[in-house]
Amino acid sequence: MRLEVAFSPQAVDPDHLVGHTAIVIDILRATTTMCAALHHGAKAVVPTGSPDQARTTAQLFEKHAVLLAGEQHAVPIPGFDLGNSPRDMTRQRVEDKTVVMSTTNGTQALLAAASARAVYPGAACNFSLLATLARQTLEADGTLVILCAGRAGASGLDDAYCAGRLVMAALNGRDAPEGLSDAAIAAVQLARRFGLGWDVPLRLSAAGRHLERLGLGADIDDAAKQDGFPALIRFRDGRVTLVEESP
Repeated sequence: MRLEVAFSPQAVDPDHLVGHTAIVIDILRATTTMCAALHHGAKAVVPTGSPDQARTTAQLFEKHAVLLAGEQHAVPIPGFDLGNSPRDMTRQRVEDKTVVMSTTNGTQALLAAASARAVYPGAACNFSLLATLARQTLEADGTLVILCAGRAGASGLDDAYCAGRLVMAALNGRDAPEGLSDAAIAAVQLARRFGLGWDVPLRLSAAGRHLERLGLGADIDDAAKQDGFPALIRFRDGRVTLVEESP
């Protein structure tokens, strides 16, 4: 068994992901928002590397079938239909639509993980499904990489805490430090320090404090709801879609 955590995309070599399963976390807010969109009926979320790339990608779809969503430094992008908020992803807005998305950290992390055999975005919002996936992956494959989006190339408390919670859930009570990377052990210690409540580490994080300053604290409330958007989603062939059956 090998369970690794990378606190930012820069901390992992894409070649290292080849043949393995990766879980990508950007709890504040991209992977939470993706779960919300697909849980509420979106056909797919297409992550892109920049606002310009998102605009170009959106032109490949019929206008009535696509929405542009995203942010730069947590602020909605001018001219886009939606921001990077789970509250934007209502069924009325996104059902049967393809959401083309560009964010500061989360979409970049997904693209960085594309070399993995399978990539599953997630956060607290689909935590139980991710935990089951993690346990099944370790039993079947023996290797799992949890990739945190972080913030501006550095680690983020919010994603690291989520990773630690996920490592603990994947181990299911087992003590297996010999199978954990140093970063995975550090993430577990961090998660144990904060306990089982999501709200405090999210609000203490730099990302959380930035959202609070912008008046977006409600997004933290949504991100902190465990299994609030219970959708297992997968990034494959450039699109994030709902997994209809067990992984």
